[in-house]
Amino acid sequence: MVPSISRGFSRTLVVVAISVAITFSVHAQTPETHSEILVQSSPLAGFKHYEGKALWAKMKEGDALSLIREPDNIYDDNAIRVEWQGHMLGYVPRSENRVLAKQLDIGALLKARIIRLQKHRSPWKRLRFEVYVQL
Repeated sequence: MVPSISRGFSRTLVVVAISVAITFSVHAQTPETHSEILVQSSPLAGFKHYEGKALWAKMKEGDALSLIREPDNIYDDNAIRVEWQGHMLGYVPRSENRVLAKQLDIGALLKARIIRLQKHRSPWKRLRFEVYVQL
């Protein structure tokens, strides 16, 4: 039987991975090469409440997304808004935003992009994105 990894331990691994990526990015970046470390992959929260439906035909898999911290959000202290070309699409899910929020708060250069667009009844399955650190 494989022991389960505690949530705290997995969060610690993510923080360590981001810290290592940031350290290496300062020393390893050249114009010819780009490496990435995947931090997480998530569904978009709140798709049906914001501009995603109206922009659906314009968005493509691979498009860059912006992650914007909202530390004063009245519903979630760790809120991270997700935008596409300046248009609000939704949020990083609350269950997955704590470590990302802490990293953004200390200045980590996290990037995001659309990895899946799928017409689906459930708004939680329409757009999936990944967060990564570019080295």
